[in-house]
Amino acid sequence: MTPLSNSAKLLIALLIAAATLTGAEARAGLPTDQIKATVDKALVVLRDPRLKPPAKQTERREQLKQVLFSRFNFAEMAKRSLGPTWNRRTPQEQEEFVRLFTEVLERAYAEIIETYLNEKIVYLNEKIDAGYADVNSKVVTTKGEEYSINYRAQLVGNEWKVYDVVAENISLVNNYRSQFNRVITKSSYEELVRRLRDKNEFAGAPKK
Repeated sequence: MTPLSNSAKLLIALLIAAATLTGAEARAGLPTDQIKATVDKALVVLRDPRLKPPAKQTERREQLKQVLFSRFNFAEMAKRSLGPTWNRRTPQEQEEFVRLFTEVLERAYAEIIETYLNEKIVYLNEKIDAGYADVNSKVVTTKGEEYSINYRAQLVGNEWKVYDVVAENISLVNNYRSQFNRVITKSSYEELVRRLRDKNEFAGAPKK
């Protein structure tokens, strides 16, 4: 399986922000506003000179995790990534799977979070349908390359929580579901859990 070079940027748009926003972007709705607020908080951490030394890496990552991952609905992401198998698991098994899945994402993106500081994100538009929203954006690299980033969010209380990220038409949730289904089909759910507990499994960006 080869790495998805483009999907390695799946979380970039929650970690970087445009230096300026156009008038249209400034009038964006609540989902975009909340995602941008998360971006701004993450930037404060990333740019804090006190947290830049290697000795502060653990503290820096912990602060980033608290800021960034508060915008994600990991329970919904885990449920969708497991697919139909989710409903066949006990509440205790579901709780464990959410915890293990969250740890996988933390490991997969710990370094990516700290890598992208100078790219620019342009918020394009958002679509809201009942309690769901799509926030579309693009990332422009320092080399002028552009990548589309689409956030799928669900309204939970007063907060828009991201449950999937689609980079260059590649869904984070669908990608993990394909991997997980292969393990379950070839072996068992118990084998999938064993692999999730192994910190070397699923440690990198999602694979094709």
